Amino acid sequence: MNRKLFYLFFLCVAFLFNPKAFSQTNSIGIFDGQNDIGKVKHTGSGSYDSKSQEYNLSGSGTNVWATHDEFHFMWKRMKGDFILRTNIAFIGKGVEEHRKIGWMTRSSLDTNSKHISAVVHGAGLTSLQYRKTTSGITEEKKFDLTSADVIQLERKGNTYIMSVARKGDLFVNQEISDVDLGDDVYVGLFICAHNPEVTERAVFNNVRIVVPAPQGLVAYRQYLGSDIEILDLETQNSKIIYQSPKSLQAPNWMKDGKHLLYNSDGLLYTFDLKTTTPKVLNTGSAIHNNNDHVISFDGKWLAISSGDQTGNSIGWVLPVTGGEPRRLTPIGPSYMHGWSPDGKYIVFCGSRNKEFDVYRIPSAGGPEVRLTTAPGLDDGPEYSPDGQYIYFNSVRSGLMQVWRMKADGSEQTQLTNDDYDNWFPHVSPDGKWIEYITFNKNEVAPGDHPFYKHVYLRVMPVGGGPSKVIAYLYGGQGTINTPSWSPDSKHLAFVSNSSLLFPIFPTATN
Repeated sequence: MNRKLFYLFFLCVAFLFNPKAFSQTNSIGIFDGQNDIGKVKHTGSGSYDSKSQEYNLSGSGTNVWATHDEFHFMWKRMKGDFILRTNIAFIGKGVEEHRKIGWMTRSSLDTNSKHISAVVHGAGLTSLQYRKTTSGITEEKKFDLTSADVIQLERKGNTYIMSVARKGDLFVNQEISDVDLGDDVYVGLFICAHNPEVTERAVFNNVRIVVPAPQGLVAYRQYLGSDIEILDLETQNSKIIYQSPKSLQAPNWMKDGKHLLYNSDGLLYTFDLKTTTPKVLNTGSAIHNNNDHVISFDGKWLAISSGDQTGNSIGWVLPVTGGEPRRLTPIGPSYMHGWSPDGKYIVFCGSRNKEFDVYRIPSAGGPEVRLTTAPGLDDGPEYSPDGQYIYFNSVRSGLMQVWRMKADGSEQTQLTNDDYDNWFPHVSPDGKWIEYITFNKNEVAPGDHPFYKHVYLRVMPVGGGPSKVIAYLYGGQGTINTPSWSPDSKHLAFVSNSSLLFPIFPTATN
């Protein structure tokens, strides 16, 4: 019996003997179980909506405080480091101002267990709460920020970091490092009514349990698994549509609106959004493709970046339907990033004489033209839909920031100017917004955009102005190296990373 038939046989037998347990396991998504902790008067519950990838919890309980707790808990057993993240909201007005929801990490499911909790109260109080010893008194660290919409709880060794934000803003943090819960813990979502007579409800979106890169991971030789996600710009909720244990990178949204294009292991793949299945795209002799690939505005042509015999990344052009590519750039490294709307030119990042700059080259072939000359890295060039401007990122002002210039290279103007490193500006098809990825300068050098870091996806008006966060994730290299807007400018595709994959999402089998 082959592996797939055995698995189906096993599921059928399990269902026949215990259909209730089978149903419950699948109804709580990525979690292992759920329980009321302590002696609650009203039984709590939790459910998972696979279509929206949303969790709903209801629970009673007197409190999560003092020497013991009463609440409802949806949990997963975990060891080692992890990152827990979600968007949260109470449902309804509620009764008690200190009703609580959030993430929790516990040593056990006992009512008096040691724990660390990332908590938002009904009245808005946001705090990191913890019990250092079994049956000990609960303590807390309060945030100045109240009514957080996004909460994250991370374990790094024996340090726990709580990060919170109102939707659209950057994280602020609190941490504690003198609470030992043990390596094997329960992590999960919780709700407490703060009143034994009451049942409260809450909704959790963008729920992610991430196992980050281990210490000593060798960059560009060892990889974590990948999630392809689709973000709804209006709700700022994202759905995982595909997972793979391999490194998937740089999802382009194809012009038909029905497919994505991404790279993995040197090959390019088209991904059918309806069937959630990938298919290798024929790129002929170009079999060392990286994550700098871009589709022409008319949807007919594809510019790719692939290594030649010496290993240098070279620019190539081929039909979007596949075929043998035509070499475009004479030398490398050359990384393709943007077509002009009329299809006549391609802009790319090229290293010439030990300087990385923005270049333009005719798509039909011809001499390349250098458009930037400032010392330091200039990268990620992309035309605006009207062809008037080229957006790019440059380290010339100290940190990596988003810049804009006229299509001929004149009037180079800085658009972002904050205390972060900002990469890969992508203009929405309707010409109104710029999406870009943000790295923390304390984690990443200005001229680098590595894998497996805490990053933000942000948008700002196309002419510059205030930015807002649209996604909080663990990713980096390969997340949005290429244009990832849907044709209607309402959605974005991106890649996030974790070494932990969940079978409830469409998952690669090899």
